[in-house]
Amino acid sequence: MPADRSALGAFLRSRRDRLTPARAGIRAFPGARRVPGLRKDELAVLAGLSPDHYSRLEQGRQHTVTEEVVEALSRALQLDDVERAHLRDLAAPASQRRRAAPEIAQRPEPGMLRLMTALDSLPVLLLGRRSEVLARNGLLCEVLGASLPPGSSFLRWLFLDPGARVRITNWTDFAAASVGALRYESGRRPDDRRLTALIADLRAADDDVARWWDDQRVTFRTSLTKVVDHPAAGPLQFGVESVVGPHDPDQRLVVYTVEPGSPTAAVMPMLASWASAPTT
Repeated sequence: MPADRSALGAFLRSRRDRLTPARAGIRAFPGARRVPGLRKDELAVLAGLSPDHYSRLEQGRQHTVTEEVVEALSRALQLDDVERAHLRDLAAPASQRRRAAPEIAQRPEPGMLRLMTALDSLPVLLLGRRSEVLARNGLLCEVLGASLPPGSSFLRWLFLDPGARVRITNWTDFAAASVGALRYESGRRPDDRRLTALIADLRAADDDVARWWDDQRVTFRTSLTKVVDHPAAGPLQFGVESVVGPHDPDQRLVVYTVEPGSPTAAVMPMLASWASAPTT
């Protein structure tokens, strides 16, 4: 089975398994149930497909998947906007999929760097493809206790550096969302060999990554709360937001926002005075 169609089938099965007949608004079909969620024939009826057509989709034997079928399955499976976009990526014909660009190192967008400078009172990180660090400010390094030089992998630090789990109090929530974002990127860039290798390395090295990857969760630049245990400043709480620039959708500025008047806001000037790492 082609790798892209295998991914499509796995995603459909995972979304079908989580949706019971009651949640789908139908009566369970008669007969023994061997799956936790909808049966194939139940989903086929919900989506307006023949059982054979749906089986071919899930088994990777249906090479052409129309936009109408994608929309019908998205409605039947009650997918959110991110999951719907991911399904569309997986269903795209190989000839129309976005091919990985030649491996030319990404350069930080000048506009993004200017925005980083304007936000220098906050921890800020500029990430590129595969969550590779393109730039970061000194305050970000001080808060996370990591140098994260340009060209390094933020995800390798997050999952493979034991200090990340110590520093980030709610590491599990943040890391699980990062795996979901990694899956979303893999759907958009199925021919990116370095991305495929990164996913394989992380799955092999970390049981948490392997478990989260297998549950097929998909996220996309989700706003999250990150709680950091700083050894000198104490607990810090940030709202992490992502901004995508107009020129390169594969570059995103990650900003650690703080609530005005909060204890975290009060210690930001002190942390900034300690920060010594360069911006790029």
